[in-house]
Amino acid sequence: VQLQASGGGLVQAGGSLRLSCAASGRTSSIFVMGWFRQAPGKEREFVAAISRNNGITKYTGSVKGRFAISRDNAKNTVYLQMISLIPEDTAVYYCAADMSMVVLTTPNDYDYWGQGTQVTVSS
Repeated sequence: VQLQASGGGLVQAGGSLRLSCAASGRTSSIFVMGWFRQAPGKEREFVAAISRNNGITKYTGSVKGRFAISRDNAKNTVYLQMISLIPEDTAVYYCAADMSMVVLTTPNDYDYWGQGTQVTVSS
């Protein structure tokens, strides 16, 4: 499975961005896809995840109400719509996928990773 993330950029505080993650290869084996982020000097942290078959979602507390994860199974793509961005959201954002039937929130639980996409929020 290969994952290609895109959509990052520079935005002012209060702005919005939409990240995309397109999966290719053995996509039929993927049941959960997620987004993580890593700021300089910090560990990679969970942002959001979604189950591909039933649409169950999970979010970390700091993004609830501001970020929305969604999926388009026909396109094997997961999106992360981000609004009301704040400087603390600045990080490299990574998408991940796994064959687990459970919506996972720990980086070590994911088997497949895409390259990161930089999100920078200026104050």
